[in-house]
Amino acid sequence: MEHLKYLNKFFWKYRTRLLLGIVFVTLSNYFRVLQPQMIREGFDLVVEHISMYRLFDGFALQSEFYGVLAQTLLYYGLLVLFLALVMGVFMYLMRQTIIVMSRLIEYDMRKEIFQQYENLTQAFYKRNKTGDMMARITEDVGKVRMYIGPAVLYGINLISTVVLVVYSMLQVSVELTLYSLAPLPFLSISIYYVSNIINKRSYLIQQQLASLNSTAQESYSGIRVIKSYVQERAIRKFFTGQSDEFKDKSLDLAKVDAFFYPLMLVMIGASTILTVYIGGLQVVKGTITAGNIAEFVIYVNLLTWPVTAVGWVASIIQQASASQRRINEFLDQKPEIANPVSNGVPQPLRGAIEFDKVTFVYPDTGIKAIEGLSLKLEPGQKLAIVGKTGAGKTSIADLLLRMYDVSEGSIKIDGKDIREHDLANLRERIGYVPQDVFLFSDTVGNNIAFGKRDAAQAEIEQFARYAAVYEDIEGLKNGFATLVGERGVTLSGGQKQRVSIARALIKQPDIIILDDCLSAVDTNTEKQILGYFNASLADKTTIIITHRIYSLLSFDKIIVLEDGQIAEQGTHQELIERKGYYADMYEKQSLEEAL
Repeated sequence: MEHLKYLNKFFWKYRTRLLLGIVFVTLSNYFRVLQPQMIREGFDLVVEHISMYRLFDGFALQSEFYGVLAQTLLYYGLLVLFLALVMGVFMYLMRQTIIVMSRLIEYDMRKEIFQQYENLTQAFYKRNKTGDMMARITEDVGKVRMYIGPAVLYGINLISTVVLVVYSMLQVSVELTLYSLAPLPFLSISIYYVSNIINKRSYLIQQQLASLNSTAQESYSGIRVIKSYVQERAIRKFFTGQSDEFKDKSLDLAKVDAFFYPLMLVMIGASTILTVYIGGLQVVKGTITAGNIAEFVIYVNLLTWPVTAVGWVASIIQQASASQRRINEFLDQKPEIANPVSNGVPQPLRGAIEFDKVTFVYPDTGIKAIEGLSLKLEPGQKLAIVGKTGAGKTSIADLLLRMYDVSEGSIKIDGKDIREHDLANLRERIGYVPQDVFLFSDTVGNNIAFGKRDAAQAEIEQFARYAAVYEDIEGLKNGFATLVGERGVTLSGGQKQRVSIARALIKQPDIIILDDCLSAVDTNTEKQILGYFNASLADKTTIIITHRIYSLLSFDKIIVLEDGQIAEQGTHQELIERKGYYADMYEKQSLEEAL
């Protein structure tokens, strides 16, 4: 139960439903226990008066006596039915409280886990697989709900039933009660030893299920690569191997679970045999009536399901414990990026940026992306960052967005350390177009409006024009209402880039970061977009990370990165005169354009 302690806060939150559920379960079982007593009285009535009925054989009084006896038995039968009806009402109410409570807790848990996923940093997502995270928020939460719903319900039912039934049995005969319940402690001992096996196997099953989900998710996302390399058979074989492993582990658990049920039936059967045998001896002695035997047999059968449920509940608790352990592993993780206390009031940025001897090492890989970088931009200035692949260009963008924190040195925005800025406000005021464009499985219009959730349709269309994608969208079957498919699969690379640009610009941010976002755009479209940049981004601090040189844009500073350090910096003309990497790059690009 160690890992399940986390759920106590939810039980406290919904304590009213839980307490009402306990009351309804107890009342339901109270009326259930009254039924055997009514049956006992009816049974004793028949036994006591059957001999008298036969004495009137041949007399007219016999039919009248029969009518009175039948009427009395009917009364007891209707009374049993009435008690069953009342019991059923309380059973309905207990499900409306405890089971509904479990669904509400399930809802809260999923929201909490999802919020935790949102809070965790980019480094976390590099360490963990998507399928595993999906398994924890779906399969594992489902297992936990079985504990906080059915397992809690049947646990309460077990306790109240045992207390009420055993109390009623002791009122009749202590000796017969002890004999009837004698096999049950052996059942408890067997459950104690087997529950550990269930826990270990459940944890292994959930781990394997997470691996299975990850494999499936990666296969679906990379289906084009799989097909283009004709690797369907190999992937299918790998998936089948993982499925077989999951099946084997599930069967191992099923074998342990299957052991419980027949074991409990044997124990209950032994209790019934002892009840009839010992009870019969006591009837002969005159200490109890024949009706008491019938009453005890019903009591023993009333205990059958609650006691049988012990194994089932124990199995659910062990599986829930294994799942909650996996959930806690993520919930216990603290985001590497700490957000300072914020009053929630949006604060515009002027756009002054300063890197002071910044060194950055990726926390998981240990790769040094930036070393001793110093850089200063005034509000409204334009910066181009060029360099070879792996030089550290994208790392600068990640640091400005605080996807990571610097290893050494500091970054200041408007003279204030970036770690002292409100994280949400910082990212809200920065418009970022990443190198790896991601579109949601939604309409084109909603993907653009993702940058500004309350954007009007006219505003969406206007920024689509700025990004030179308006005509492309209008050419689609449903225009802005066209669904783009998962990750924007129905659009071309250039269209996805331009939709992503429109999404960033519609925020009307104070700082713009464009990470090689025009690589899939043709020359004419590029001119349109750059024309808008010149006109509308004049007063905004802009950083463009690129492998190309944009002659249509005037940059205040250009830096050339090499191995995370600034190899060259200056204006366009200064770098051309230096005749280094930048000059070679410009010369090659000019030759390509001329050809």
